[in-house]
Amino acid sequence: MKLDDDIHNYYEHLVLEHIKKLGLDKSKSDDYLADLCCLTLNQIPPRYIRFEVDMAFYLPQSEKQQMEMNVEYAVEKAIKYLDQAENKKREA
Repeated sequence: MKLDDDIHNYYEHLVLEHIKKLGLDKSKSDDYLADLCCLTLNQIPPRYIRFEVDMAFYLPQSEKQQMEMNVEYAVEKAIKYLDQAENKKREA
């Protein structure tokens, strides 16, 4: 078994989905997006799964909504941090 191929954090999928929803994948650099993903995922406890279908069938709707809200909040917080860091860099 190869851990990196068989098991992944379900939040990774939700974070990428939210980034696309916001259109950041079209307006920000790859470096910015990588930093954004790291900062976001570090704020949220991981939820490891083997198969996406497991989450689709066995996750209650209320829990999925809570997970999506967690992602929205964490992405917003990470964007603010990155934007502040970028503004400080410009001012220096």
